[in-house]
Amino acid sequence: MRRRSGLTDVLFFATLFCVTFEKIHWQVAGTVSLADLLTILFLVAFAADRIARADGRIPRADLALLGFLAAFLLVYLMGFFNLETHQALDQFGKGMVKFVIHFLFLAAAVAYLARRSREFYWHALGWFFAGVTANAFYGVLQLGAAETGRDLDTTVLSPLTGGASSINIFGAVQGTSVYRPNALTGDPNHLGIMLVLPILVLTPIYLRLERGHRLRVPLAVLLAFLLIVEVATLSRSGALGLLAGVVVLALPYRRRLISRATLIPLGAVAAVVAYVVSRRLGFFEQVLRARTQTSGASTSAHFDVYGFIPNIVHTHPLFGLGLNNFSVYYEFVTGKDNWGPHSFYVALIVETGLVGTMLFAVFLLFVFRRLRDGQVVGHALTRMRDPDARRVRPLVWGLTAALVGTMAANAFYLTMQFYYFYAFAALAVAVPIVFGRGLARGMARA
Repeated sequence: MRRRSGLTDVLFFATLFCVTFEKIHWQVAGTVSLADLLTILFLVAFAADRIARADGRIPRADLALLGFLAAFLLVYLMGFFNLETHQALDQFGKGMVKFVIHFLFLAAAVAYLARRSREFYWHALGWFFAGVTANAFYGVLQLGAAETGRDLDTTVLSPLTGGASSINIFGAVQGTSVYRPNALTGDPNHLGIMLVLPILVLTPIYLRLERGHRLRVPLAVLLAFLLIVEVATLSRSGALGLLAGVVVLALPYRRRLISRATLIPLGAVAAVVAYVVSRRLGFFEQVLRARTQTSGASTSAHFDVYGFIPNIVHTHPLFGLGLNNFSVYYEFVTGKDNWGPHSFYVALIVETGLVGTMLFAVFLLFVFRRLRDGQVVGHALTRMRDPDARRVRPLVWGLTAALVGTMAANAFYLTMQFYYFYAFAALAVAVPIVFGRGLARGMARA
């Protein structure tokens, strides 16, 4: 029994570690990623473990998640009847399989965390952010190799996956290519938005660490490193997400955000960026000008997709065109087959209609409600003088800021339908369960 549980732990942590590794996939009956394979193995091990233990208990939060799963499937199946081509059917099938796998992981992860200790939760959070950090580190290596004329993806990834991938080239300035690291994600903007999570979640935890705590310096170095990679992506969506999250954190931590603990890592980031920019000032001036202009073709594409919403609402108002079918519609209208909606909310409305959009809004409210319950648990732990209280409330504030930041960034990108978002949602939903366990008995003793 312990051996089976240990294997399930390994698969769970490995899945969390790999959920941002988009490029590691194989073309087998479609696109199968490493994270998908690990998830399937985890789900099998999780089910076998529960059967062996004859454990049929389901947390109330999981019952709600299973209800959401059934509701989403019903909405998507209703949208199935709006499909008109074989290509649309193929896209629908791919989207449905991915969604079911990811949402089942969300439900199973919450149930799994509900039976484990607080320490196990911190380990899960650590493995999740370790994966994002490893992704960012690969991005730095990728950028360094590109600057010397080499393609790290061709050397490392292509032999492993059999597919083609490379660093993103934004353009050229004075005959020199402008590289944007996409690391193990499919796009530098994906990497920029994913980095929003560890930066915003870890910042309040770092700010509340006691002076001399063994994690204080490592977290400061880590946050500075992640911010530097964030800057290197040149992602406007990532910057928007960070700004929205910082506004949330400013509510409880406005004084700490301008304290020495914050200014030191920010100063280090500023010094590194200033040194790099000073060596090629004219080059970076043109890059910055290109990324901040609002009249370019790239910016127009992000806003133009919102113009598709009235047409779809008029023709298929309730259930949209069908799951994962925006690209099919976009190709039919514009003739371009390599563009997504560039907005999660556009994709949501176009593909699932008003019903699907309202359902997802309710799902987000559910996640926010769980985070609010986590704040209540944190306050209760404080009254009990529980040592974990000093970590739980910053954790919840960080998760809340990260959720708001991700929602803001997805106005012009669509990472909220990616696997990493479901892993993040599982960690957010599980907080009040893990840290609220035995709370009533503890308060009675207090």
